[in-house]
Amino acid sequence: MSSGSTEHHDLFPKDSGDRNGQDSPPSRIHAELEKGSTTDFQQFEATNQCRHYPKIHMEPQEESTPNLKQFIIRKLKKSCQCSSAKAKNTIFGFLPVLRWLPKYDVKKNILGDMMSGLIVGILLVPQSIAYSLLAGQQPIYGLYTSFFASLIYFLLGTSRHISVGIFGILCLMIGEVVDRELHKAGYDTAHIDPSFGVVSNRSSSLNQTPDGICDRNCYAIRVGSTVTFMAGVYQVVMGFFQVGFVSVYLSDALLSGFVTGASFTILTSQAKYLLGLSLPRSHGVGSLITTWIHIFRNIHKTNLCDLITSLLCLLVLLPTKELNEHFKSKLKAPIPTELIVVVAATLASHFGRLNEKYNTSVAEDIPTGFMPPEAPDWNLIPSVAMDAVAISIIGFAITVSLSEMFAKKHGYTVKANQEMYAIGFCNIIPSFFHCFTTSAALAKTLVKESTGCQTQLSGVVTALVLLLVFLVIAPLFYSLQKCVLGVITIVNLRGALHKFKDLPKMWRVNRIDTVIWFVTMLSSALLSTEIGLLIGVCFSMFCVILRTQKPKSSLLGLVGDSELFESMSAYKNLQTKPGIKIFRFVAPLYYINKECFKSTLYKKTLNPILVKVAQKKAAKRKIKKEAVTLSGIPDEVSVQLSPDPLEVHAIVIDCSSIQFLDTAGIHTLKEVRNDYEAIGIQVLLAQCNPSVRDSLARGEYCRKEDENLFYSVYEAVAFAEESQNQKG
Repeated sequence: MSSGSTEHHDLFPKDSGDRNGQDSPPSRIHAELEKGSTTDFQQFEATNQCRHYPKIHMEPQEESTPNLKQFIIRKLKKSCQCSSAKAKNTIFGFLPVLRWLPKYDVKKNILGDMMSGLIVGILLVPQSIAYSLLAGQQPIYGLYTSFFASLIYFLLGTSRHISVGIFGILCLMIGEVVDRELHKAGYDTAHIDPSFGVVSNRSSSLNQTPDGICDRNCYAIRVGSTVTFMAGVYQVVMGFFQVGFVSVYLSDALLSGFVTGASFTILTSQAKYLLGLSLPRSHGVGSLITTWIHIFRNIHKTNLCDLITSLLCLLVLLPTKELNEHFKSKLKAPIPTELIVVVAATLASHFGRLNEKYNTSVAEDIPTGFMPPEAPDWNLIPSVAMDAVAISIIGFAITVSLSEMFAKKHGYTVKANQEMYAIGFCNIIPSFFHCFTTSAALAKTLVKESTGCQTQLSGVVTALVLLLVFLVIAPLFYSLQKCVLGVITIVNLRGALHKFKDLPKMWRVNRIDTVIWFVTMLSSALLSTEIGLLIGVCFSMFCVILRTQKPKSSLLGLVGDSELFESMSAYKNLQTKPGIKIFRFVAPLYYINKECFKSTLYKKTLNPILVKVAQKKAAKRKIKKEAVTLSGIPDEVSVQLSPDPLEVHAIVIDCSSIQFLDTAGIHTLKEVRNDYEAIGIQVLLAQCNPSVRDSLARGEYCRKEDENLFYSVYEAVAFAEESQNQKG
């Protein structure tokens, strides 16, 4: 629960002992949730005097002074030591497969791994071909990508269940970069018919490169593999420097909103295939709106054959997907509807000669075998380096979060840094083999888990299925219509679009998370994916700051006969001590909220500034009155010249919810203490954590050691009462 939302409405008195450091029998506590104003039980003071407690003294641990030189030398010695055990641990740590494969239980695991690998491979064939269009690539490159990712993660990954391969959101981001670079290189009209409407299957124009002739498809995969290489490098570097903490800034609400917003962009980019239109891909801010404008301007040029095929595929895929979801607990394996649709559509297109008769757009020739490896285009790195940052962060954030989720579910652990190495090399190595960016994918991981997956050996089976396809079967997909691939892509967006159903529940649980979801979703959809991600991160951090800028605060009262103090705005029947105000501030005290702390404290207790001003005015009136009396003028007005005694003699600040102090926070506490001491009120701090106590010591808050610092609120209240009694 965030610090900014804590009035402790969700904490019942049984939890209060943890905060105040005291153990009391729960049966003695009878605090009720507050619905109105609290009652000040003055009679409690007469019957239940606070017992005297001697002040607690705790001796801090001695900390050795850090020596940077010694620290570096010690780390270097540890890193440079070489032994057979350390070498073995290093190799086994980098290649986890060497640990678990020799212990593989064939009888127990082989059937589940074979089944899950086979089913995921069958599902990946149409998805890899379909997502290739999204990334602006030829279908064969999608098959290459899924093949290499499955094999490399088998060697390097620590999760037993996740499926690493082609992922729609990353394909969209790759496709945007590819289209931009194609436009810069002058390829953007190469595949568009001059009429800017009906699809043309003419060969693409060619450009001369230093390595020879490179057509549009060749340049597209060069851009894609270069972006992939850079994303992999970033991920490996982040793993090396152990900066996986970057992913904590991508909250669940932010990631969910980003994926949903990007899904609208994916849907928009595939709509033209469903209608049989060939339109230029819009770039930059507002590309979603621009694309729909282009679609409606050219909708009269819709290819009826593609449209009818799309509708038929939707009518088959949507119900069967829902049936798979509804009966997943009863089905041993999901029905491979996508593969069935692809096969049926290919046969219908081939024997019906739809391309020749109706000029439908088809996948065309898909080559067999492996293409010769080729290094990324180093000249493109300056152009795509920044694009790869967002792609790498999204890729590893999704992979690590899915790995940890399934590891927790099945009772084993994963290494986050090794996962970053794994996904990084799943991008670096394949980038030399005409592949584009990969990551874990939730839908395929769920299928993999539900069909009996036990280890990543299932990834090898998946890779063998894909190998069979692009070595033997791939050319048979020549007549497959692109609109079928577009339908497959859109149908697979169901999971992200279903998030709208969860919004009412999300709103009830946390409204700020819901707002973050909406802001990220709308900015990702209406502006661009990269800008949407950046806006989501910035807005999420702004919300965190906003929560601490104006946090909850309250006065505390005593719970029955216990030694516990709770919020008077949250609970009924709390008892107050005459002359003592106990104030709780639920947030760190730093430069952003220091004024909020000060003003709230003065408002809820007593404003020493106003009291001081009133005392000065009273003193001036007294001097004036004395002067008038000495001059012999009779005093006809009876006025109380001396100020009334203050009702408050002590302020106790409960610091249990203050996680840290900065310089401004320490200075604010000093100002508060000085303001109250100027009018005769002592300020006591209770329940400061070691970090806060250390900051107070460094900031010279205490004039004497541990002066006015207490380990419990009850101890501070007892001290305040005893001090007041001594004053008489």
